[in-house]
Amino acid sequence: MMKIEGIAAFVAVAEAGSISEAARRLRLSKSVVSERVAELERGLNATLLHRTTRKLTLTEDGIAFRERAIRIVSEVQAAASDLAERRGLLTGPLRIAAPVSFGRRHLGPALYPFLAQHPEIELTLDLDDRRVDAASEGYDAIVRHGAIADSRLVVWKLARSRRLLVAAPDYLDRHGTPASLAELEGHRGIFYTNRGAADWRFEGPGGATVVRARLALGMNNGDMLHDAAVAGLGIALLPAFIAGPAVREGQLNEIDVGLSPEPEFIYMAHPEGRRASTKLRAIAQHLKEAFGDPPYWDP
Repeated sequence: MMKIEGIAAFVAVAEAGSISEAARRLRLSKSVVSERVAELERGLNATLLHRTTRKLTLTEDGIAFRERAIRIVSEVQAAASDLAERRGLLTGPLRIAAPVSFGRRHLGPALYPFLAQHPEIELTLDLDDRRVDAASEGYDAIVRHGAIADSRLVVWKLARSRRLLVAAPDYLDRHGTPASLAELEGHRGIFYTNRGAADWRFEGPGGATVVRARLALGMNNGDMLHDAAVAGLGIALLPAFIAGPAVREGQLNEIDVGLSPEPEFIYMAHPEGRRASTKLRAIAQHLKEAFGDPPYWDP
């Protein structure tokens, strides 16, 4: 006889790629997760996982069973949530990924009051600047800043995100303030490397205009880009949710080159084909109201 705990353990292992990571996500011991999967295999009279000392992969039976197993676990969790919501409760596990700088500065402070009001929600928030795959890595949703390229995601806009071209007053005193895109190309640039090319994109009359300044520094973290700009190492294109306080305090000056940076948004997105739970929708609505329109961080 199959137990839902065994199916949930198998889904977690299949998504995580290892028993140890699945155990961490489920907050169980490795031995419990392993035994639940083994019990499921005995009940199905099939081998779902191929285990070696170096890696774990799905067998053909495991691949065939995985899709339906995901649906079963999702439906059971949704049914349990629906019953709780009928009693006026938001309850159960929720796993969300978000970028580090935005998560620390704005997402966390916005979430804490909501979680205090709904203590039955079991939220796991993973902060990582890399572009995580929501579907394959087992997230209920992701929060992102910028453009969403993954067509397998259902996207909700939480807030507008204005970006600011900024530099420290000391840098501008030493190198001059660019007044056009042509002048900007001659300056030292501080670039966010998770976006690929070391360039800046502006809204032009005929579409996007790309500027490639000289690379002074490339990094994959927004807070460190901010610190490098404040230190006078070059010009950076930073979201207002990072640069706003430094602009207000005079640590950074906003630069006008005649065109505005391409507009972006703060998004929440969940995998296509998965029903968004009421608690996820409630969190999204809460965040949208907490951030405001225009958002409170915009200087």
